[in-house]
Amino acid sequence: MSASLYFCDMSEYRNPWKILAERVIYDNPWIGLTEYEVINPGGGKGIYGKVRFKSLAIGILPLDDQGNTWLVGQYRFPLEAYSWEIPEGGGDPVVPPVESAQRELLEETGLVARNWTELMEMHLSNSVTDEQAFIFVARGLEQREAMPEETEQLVIRRLPFEEAYRMVERGEITDAMSVAAIQKVKLMLLQGQLSFA
Repeated sequence: MSASLYFCDMSEYRNPWKILAERVIYDNPWIGLTEYEVINPGGGKGIYGKVRFKSLAIGILPLDDQGNTWLVGQYRFPLEAYSWEIPEGGGDPVVPPVESAQRELLEETGLVARNWTELMEMHLSNSVTDEQAFIFVARGLEQREAMPEETEQLVIRRLPFEEAYRMVERGEITDAMSVAAIQKVKLMLLQGQLSFA
């Protein structure tokens, strides 16, 4: 069986959109919304709305040596629904993402970790936002006291990692960063790139 290769003209990677005008529709300390008048790649005129995030999205998958992880449950205002997620929060773009991850893990779960590994970088909802996410695996855990923000009414759940994976399989975890992190760690475990021992 021979491998097939895909060759393309590098011009396909250039920006095909032409911006004619832009205006800020909304702005607060966390997000901004800009509307652009554009000529689209097909040559037609139109508009494009872009949500700009002023902080990084940070996610942490804590793992202990017994094969457990931690999930955070909270009501998500935009979804009007309850959500189970890995510990997550926002990070200042001028601060190394791992430092924001360390702060968020302590705030939400009371955990501190000796070992940090960047698991992945993601772009969330990239058709309308520029939100950039960094997800870490935290190992060598020690329990301290959680310090959630006043806007957070959190339920913390410690459970076997395999149960968290089954929650993803059953559609009980739908948060994009959580799904991606849990599936990636499951793959790493299957491939022997990660272990609990």
